[in-house]
Amino acid sequence: MNIETASNNAASALLAEARDFSVKDRVVLVTGSGQGIGRELARQFAAAGAIAVIADLSLANSESVAKEIAEAGGRSLALSVDVSSKDSVDAMVAAVQKEFGRIDVLVNNASLFSALVKRPFDEIPEAEWQKVMNVNVNGVFFCAAAAAPGMRDRGFGRIINISSASVHRGTKNYLHYVTSKSALIGMTNSLARELGPFGVTANCIRPGTVATEVAERKASLTQEILQRNIDLQCIPRTIVPSDLVGITMFLASPAASFITGQTIACDGGYTHSF
Repeated sequence: MNIETASNNAASALLAEARDFSVKDRVVLVTGSGQGIGRELARQFAAAGAIAVIADLSLANSESVAKEIAEAGGRSLALSVDVSSKDSVDAMVAAVQKEFGRIDVLVNNASLFSALVKRPFDEIPEAEWQKVMNVNVNGVFFCAAAAAPGMRDRGFGRIINISSASVHRGTKNYLHYVTSKSALIGMTNSLARELGPFGVTANCIRPGTVATEVAERKASLTQEILQRNIDLQCIPRTIVPSDLVGITMFLASPAASFITGQTIACDGGYTHSF
């Protein structure tokens, strides 16, 4: 094979990959997927032919989502995990690898927010600060560190971290949450640098204020707050979990193989001027 033929073959392979938006048969691990955004992501990945691994602090919630997926004809695995515990995360990853032999896509969605009480930053209890960092920052680190070696070995992997529009808005009275979600952007950038040579991408999504079925979140998001946020969006409607499905699936697909180290807003234009 001459150099020109080899070059043409490589170009054809890249073009085929660029046109491939499928996630069929991919093993997709979504943390915090027993409810809210994670639940919708797991359900829709399964509907698209992926194997959804539902990992939540509540095994009952994970099993409930798995039942929904099974009833719709999809494939899934329900697990319990405490992402703030390295041992728990390692056990989760080991269980997935034992069942399926690999993790193709890791969506780091689990986080603490809805249960947090709004308060001035200098009134945040130290224990609450540490808890938010343990879940929202350490949890993402533990999951990425556990899943990445297998991805590196296979020469394929997608790590997708869920940050927040609050990072750029500087939402007041949630300093610990905003700080934790800011950390994910820097973590994503470094992961992209370290994993890129092995065919593994790392990207970050910044959702706006998403209305979910979670009771605590409903209590913390009054109609007044939701309407104020909608008024600041370019697309003036409520953001729902399904709004995050398209960008997450795209980043998980072969078509996004040359996109890494990016933070992409999915907020209806809420932060487009920041």
